[in-house]
Amino acid sequence: MPVVGISRSARGYCITFVLETMKTYSSEDGLTEEALVTKLRTCRYHHLFLHSSLRDNASGTSRWGEFGAGGLLWGECTARQFEWFGGDPVTELLYKVKELYGLDNEVTFRNVTVPSENRPRSLSLGTATQIGAIPTEGIPCLLKVLLPPHCTGLPALYIRDLLLNPPSHETASAIQATCKLMSSIKCSIPEFTCVSSAKLVKLLELREANHIEFCRIKNVVDEILHMHRSIDLREILKLLMDPAWVATGLKIDFETLVNECEWLSDRIGQMIFLDGESDQKISSYAGIPGEFFEDMESSWKGRVKKIHIEEEVAEVERAAEALSSVITEDFLPIVSRIKATSAPLGGPKGEILYAREHEAVWFKGKRFAPAIWAGTPGEEQIKQLKPALDSKGRKVGEEWFTTMKVEDALTRYHDAGAKAKARVLELLRGLSTELQTKINVLVFASMLLVIAKALFAHVSEGRRRKWVFPTLTGFSSSKSGESCDETKGMKIIGLTPYWFDVSEGSAVLNTVDMQSLFLLTGPNGGGKSSLLRSICAAALLGICGFMVPAESAFIPQFDSIMLHMKSYDSPADGKSSFQVEMSEMRSIVNGATSRSLVLIDEICRGTETAKGTCIAGSIVETLDEIGCLGIISTHLHGIFSLPLSTKNTVHKAMSTEYIDGQTIPTWKLVDGICRESLAFETAKVEGLAEAIIQRAEELYSSVYTKEASSGLFNAQLTQFGSKGAQTRSLSHKPKPTNKMEVFKDVETVVTLICQKKLMELYKLKNTSDVPVFNCVAIAAREQPPPSTIGASCVYVMFRPDKKLYIGETDDLDGRIRSHRLKDGMQNASFLYFKVPGKSIARQLETLLINQLLSQGFPIANLADGKHQNFGTSNLSFDGITVA
Repeated sequence: MPVVGISRSARGYCITFVLETMKTYSSEDGLTEEALVTKLRTCRYHHLFLHSSLRDNASGTSRWGEFGAGGLLWGECTARQFEWFGGDPVTELLYKVKELYGLDNEVTFRNVTVPSENRPRSLSLGTATQIGAIPTEGIPCLLKVLLPPHCTGLPALYIRDLLLNPPSHETASAIQATCKLMSSIKCSIPEFTCVSSAKLVKLLELREANHIEFCRIKNVVDEILHMHRSIDLREILKLLMDPAWVATGLKIDFETLVNECEWLSDRIGQMIFLDGESDQKISSYAGIPGEFFEDMESSWKGRVKKIHIEEEVAEVERAAEALSSVITEDFLPIVSRIKATSAPLGGPKGEILYAREHEAVWFKGKRFAPAIWAGTPGEEQIKQLKPALDSKGRKVGEEWFTTMKVEDALTRYHDAGAKAKARVLELLRGLSTELQTKINVLVFASMLLVIAKALFAHVSEGRRRKWVFPTLTGFSSSKSGESCDETKGMKIIGLTPYWFDVSEGSAVLNTVDMQSLFLLTGPNGGGKSSLLRSICAAALLGICGFMVPAESAFIPQFDSIMLHMKSYDSPADGKSSFQVEMSEMRSIVNGATSRSLVLIDEICRGTETAKGTCIAGSIVETLDEIGCLGIISTHLHGIFSLPLSTKNTVHKAMSTEYIDGQTIPTWKLVDGICRESLAFETAKVEGLAEAIIQRAEELYSSVYTKEASSGLFNAQLTQFGSKGAQTRSLSHKPKPTNKMEVFKDVETVVTLICQKKLMELYKLKNTSDVPVFNCVAIAAREQPPPSTIGASCVYVMFRPDKKLYIGETDDLDGRIRSHRLKDGMQNASFLYFKVPGKSIARQLETLLINQLLSQGFPIANLADGKHQNFGTSNLSFDGITVA
């Protein structure tokens, strides 16, 4: 966790993160108070330092929080432990960190700050909570719909941080280009091993990394190399370089990354014992319990390659053999005699057992007295027995016995094992020291894989939800007050609320063609708040390079996205709800530019109508003059009677329909003004007493009916249909990377069987007319690409018992995960191909089960081949030859 320092500069608030483990620091300046509080809410830190510049404010009283400025931050910090500091914000903070961790003054920290001039401003706390970027009770969580449920941990944290701190247009474009490539590839993809960079650095620095951590490091660099060697994945790897630089602050050349990963993979492979190797088996001897050798040797065997510890291993093996010989000589004759002469009830018993607490192998005899055995076979061995003692020389018990030769052999074995263990530890620490010189590459590579896993998961979930990639555009260079160029505005066709799953049911689609500011009206429950949340989420996802919940979208390069929904009072700060709202309006107005997106829901709801309407009107004029895009929704219909001076503001409404004597909302955005509130209907739905509602209607009629007849009227609302844009699916020929011969054999047979079946189905005579399908291999520790989401697939699983399992599914990723969760199936490999429709998939599944069985392949799920009407074709397969 970092040490955090907060200060104030001419540009705004500044936050500095110092990582003691990485010996790095980064600063972010020009933050608003709301954005700074958001970072504090989402950041886990070790210690918080506040700079003395925070005490200064416009009043000159040095009373922090007076007249609103800094009040929100002060309220956030007073609930936390912090320490004041002065002087230069960065220099003094680094001095505090050295003092806190006991570091020498000579220790240097590297600046990894990424330039933020072209980046949009970080989200404010209100915006982040109202769209669920920060999980908030009662608010649909945006993070939960961006990734599949199984994608958690570091990838989810990366997505959250990217939403809270949107990237520059260049980085967003790189992320989107990466996601588009991910959506179109057909080859299998790595598992993407996710390793915490801070943990990695700390383990190597302290030289405490064990062989498991080294294996994970090797997985990281091997997956980087796998992507580099794959034609389909290499371009993705190149595109991920820029997002990885932004996330780590480390600028590493592509060729350098590949070369260093090759060196790391080779070096770890030369030293570390890897899965699949079998040259270091645990010792095993008859007469000695296997648990003894397992406990003694498992702590160091299988850690490093045997070639590095040959002498130590040889000595342990000799000591183990000597121990076995001694136990055979001293204990087995006694045990054999007892077994031969023991009485059925009450007689003596004896056996050789492992005393785990004492790390010894001793003879244990029940009701056993050595003296009475004199003159019988095994007498010499009995005379050598003595009570077993613990490490402090105390007698273990009346039933445990040993001999001098056994104790000497145990001591020799333990000494040999200790030397081997020490040698292994020495080698691992030496490897840690070597890898410290490559720490920047390891941090960069591990972060790159985290990003890759996050983006692949997002693309898979986006395809499942039928989201699309928006077109990212720029703003025109028009001066303040002029509208955005028509091609540079924001247009979203077929927008759906992000928390609706279009793939599971219908949702009301809206088209938002925004070239200026909207003044939005509509009834209660008409969808105003949902529309604002949906637009905010779509715009944020777009400028981050993600897919959006729409049919098509054009999203400009916003420099800030600000959403204000509702305000609560803040008793701790002594502020009413209207005061809090006005504080947020101040931040919005002060921070808005012609390139901002401003979304305000039910403006000035917390004060009396007349003055609140005038304040709302003045804010509308100000934002109109700034020339930002946005929506201001309101129930203050008096605003339309004010003499507002606006140039670009457009009136929009959430429409209603009058059906069977009732006015109901349609949740569609249209041109015009809607003065219907549906307040009485909403009160009825929520169970307010009928008598109260009737009295309210009487009061309304007595006061407002005359006014309505003298000039107030409901505007006719015009609806515009939206035409969904068709998306094209890209088809690229897959390039399987698995070269196993068994894959080729099965692939050949499957191809011929399916081609003949498809010819029969389509009644074709020429094989060139058969629809082309391609088999793709998925090796162990690989997974299917996002292009399989929602597609009907037939697959063959290669089980460890050499049997084949044939199946069909519309969720290949989920089916493979389900198979691999079963015992012994973790490293199962697969072969799959996509087919046009589930009906054909089922036919081919049954056909393949029957025909592969007839070709001599062992099949695990024979019962699935007994579906009637499927797989009973009389096709001849005499021409198929299996190697």
